[in-house]
Amino acid sequence: MMLSLSSTDIQLPSPRPQGLAKYSDLTEMARGGNGVLYVAHDQIVGRTVVIKMLLPEYRLDRGYRRRLLREARVTAQLEHPGTVPVHEIGEDEEFGIYYVMKRISGENFFSVLRQFAKGDEKVTAAFPLHRRIEIIRDTCQTLVFAHASGVIHRDVKPENIWVGNFGEVTLLDWGAAKVWGESVMDDGRYMTSPVRRRVVEDEQADEPKAVNHQAEYEKMPTLTPANQLLGTPTYMSPEQISNRDIDERSDVFSTGVCLYEAMAIAEPFRGKDQEETFDNICMRQPTPPSERSPKQQIPKEADQIVLKAIAKQTASRYQTMRDLITDLDELLLIVRQGDSD
Repeated sequence: MMLSLSSTDIQLPSPRPQGLAKYSDLTEMARGGNGVLYVAHDQIVGRTVVIKMLLPEYRLDRGYRRRLLREARVTAQLEHPGTVPVHEIGEDEEFGIYYVMKRISGENFFSVLRQFAKGDEKVTAAFPLHRRIEIIRDTCQTLVFAHASGVIHRDVKPENIWVGNFGEVTLLDWGAAKVWGESVMDDGRYMTSPVRRRVVEDEQADEPKAVNHQAEYEKMPTLTPANQLLGTPTYMSPEQISNRDIDERSDVFSTGVCLYEAMAIAEPFRGKDQEETFDNICMRQPTPPSERSPKQQIPKEADQIVLKAIAKQTASRYQTMRDLITDLDELLLIVRQGDSD
């Protein structure tokens, strides 16, 4: 977006507006289960921003108010190139709790992968295998910072990875994040799974059953959380599903699922419904990405990385995001060399 001369005017509005009155031209851009996003013009600073607030029916709900305020404060404290800067947090008499953040350009990675799957030539050219892996690697870097700050994202997925118009990669939506030392969310309103599922051992005598993969990636609807689950079913770790304590290795698992999807243009654990998906995650093994999508020319080294990241048992996974990044850097050397040959 080009700078507007009016946005660089040396005069401030008089009288100087306060709170939400500072923002003009509010236009709704998106809404979710309980929140709404507006794009607006900051009359004081002279920039376009995004404002998040609760939908009218939730604005007086104490639990939702606390959750939005918590999301705003967690996001604001995670100052990193891979997160969205928060400019202001406030409360308005009419609209309730809100927070203001930088407006970012681009599109989410899930949309990119869907277009790739449909054979969009421009997207295919712009996002070869090495670029798709780079996007996951950049996401890992943001998660290294978050984990060092004592925050577990808990909902890493392509929809929450934003790819900017100038190559920047941003990890969004810290609303489900767990802060170190916190055992439950807010007022207990948000749960993981009421059913403790059995998780296969990595080194058991009988090999776990294979996932019965679903076809036509580009036509698959998103499996949205049910019963106020924390996380998105197709990307949740076995310990999230089984309602066990989690640490950064849960984000490693979800990132591994994203890596599989980014390379193979296919989901590793997707079942016909949420229950089958959960069973796949906890008890079945997906086809290695190089075998699942041979046309994508995925090297065998990538299979080893993905399968380690999505190991059922936390002890068998990468223990930190830094460990995963180290192997991704080596993989990128292999992939780039293949692209140049």
